[in-house]
Amino acid sequence: MFKWMPPRAKKAAEAIAFGAAVRERREAKGWTQERLAEVAGVSALQIGFCERGDNVPKLTLILRIARALSIRPGELLDDIKTPKR
Repeated sequence: MFKWMPPRAKKAAEAIAFGAAVRERREAKGWTQERLAEVAGVSALQIGFCERGDNVPKLTLILRIARALSIRPGELLDDIKTPKR
């Protein structure tokens, strides 16, 4: 049976940056989260979680969002800063 996972104690900075990139490009098209979800073939909840940085998206979601927005997947990742090791 499916169980709801508790929210992360701290959101990943990369997930927040990715979500901001998605929101920026979605709004530039004048689309709602529901419209993007429809075109991408995912749920509006997934788009909302993604834009808020509540989850770290899987590659398949990144590809679907990029295709729906008619952009390269890298455009959603280009400005993300990764922590130094």
